[in-house]
Amino acid sequence: MKYVGVDLHKKRFSVCWRGEDESEALESYPMDAEGLSRFLESLDKGCEVGLEATGNSRYFYDQIVGYVKRVRVINPLQFKVISESVKKTEKEDARLIAEYMSKGLLPEVRVMDKERRELKSLIQTRDKLVKLRSSLKNKIHGILLEHGIQSKREMFSSRKALEKVLEAAVSETARFELGVIVKQICGLTEGIEELEKKIKDKGKGLKGHDNLKSITGIGDLSSVIILCNIGNIEDFESGKKLASYAGLVPRVRVSEDSVRYGRITKRGNKIFRTTLVQVALIAIKYNGYLRAFYERIKGRKGSGKAIIATARKMLEIIYQTLKNDWIFEDFNNFVLAQ
Repeated sequence: MKYVGVDLHKKRFSVCWRGEDESEALESYPMDAEGLSRFLESLDKGCEVGLEATGNSRYFYDQIVGYVKRVRVINPLQFKVISESVKKTEKEDARLIAEYMSKGLLPEVRVMDKERRELKSLIQTRDKLVKLRSSLKNKIHGILLEHGIQSKREMFSSRKALEKVLEAAVSETARFELGVIVKQICGLTEGIEELEKKIKDKGKGLKGHDNLKSITGIGDLSSVIILCNIGNIEDFESGKKLASYAGLVPRVRVSEDSVRYGRITKRGNKIFRTTLVQVALIAIKYNGYLRAFYERIKGRKGSGKAIIATARKMLEIIYQTLKNDWIFEDFNNFVLAQ
C-alpha cells in the first residue's frame, strides 16, 4: 500500500509518496487540469490519500476519490503537527501527512456526498441572509427609538408593514436611511424564500426525509437541515455519539477523584444545533412525554439547561427513528405507521 500525503494550495499541490518500507518520494504538481491528470495517472486502488480540509479540498476530493482505496480529509484544528512545525514547507507538510497517515494518527473529518454538500451550502447561505435581515430590522428599531418611537414585531412582518415604517415621524435623513434598509430587507426576504423552496424541493429525495417529517416539530426545512448534517446514520454507533458530534454534550473535567460537568461543547455545526433546539421547543408544546421531561429538568436546573437537555433527547429520538427506519402515524402517542 502507498500512503500519499498532499499539501494543497490554490496554484499547486505538493505530494509525498510513502511506501510500506517507509521509503519516500516528493513531487509537486500545478493545480490545473494537466497537473491533476498527471497525478491521477500515478494513483491506483492500493493508495490512501491524505489532505487537509481547505477551501479547495472538496473539489480535489471529488476528482480523486474514485481512483484510490480511500481519501482521508484531515481536521487542521486537531492536526497541530503541521501548523506548529519548525520546518514549514509545502513538501515537508505533505511528508508529515503521509507519515502520520501510515501510522493511523490522522484526525479526520467526515466528507459527505456532493448532493448533501450542495444542500448544506444552500442552508448556510440562507442562514447568513436570515441573520443579515435580522440585523437590518434591529437597525430600524434603533433609528425609530432615537426618534422616540417604540417598534413592535408586527411592524416588520410583511412588505406592506415595512413600507408603513417610512411614514413614521422621523427626520428627512432618517427616512432616507429607512427607505434603503426596507428595500434591502424586502430583497433579502425574496432571496430567503427562493432558497427555502430550493432546499425543500431537493431535500425531499433524501433518505430519512419522510421518517423525520413524521416527528412533531420537524418540518420540511428542519428535516433537510438535520439530514444534511447527520449524513449516513450508520456512521454513528449510538445516539450519544451523534449528540457529541452535534456539540450537545457537556464538557467533562476529571481531576483525581472528582468529575465536573460544564457547558455543552458546541463543537458541532451551529445551524444543526440551533435547529434541534427549535424543533424541541415546538415538540414540547404537543408531546406530553417531552413536555414532562422538559419541566422536570427546568425545575432543577432552569429553562436554559432544560431546553438543551430536551434537544439532546429529541436527537436520540431522531437517531432511533433513522436507525430503525421508523415512520410515526402519531408521534405524540409514539404510534408507528403500519
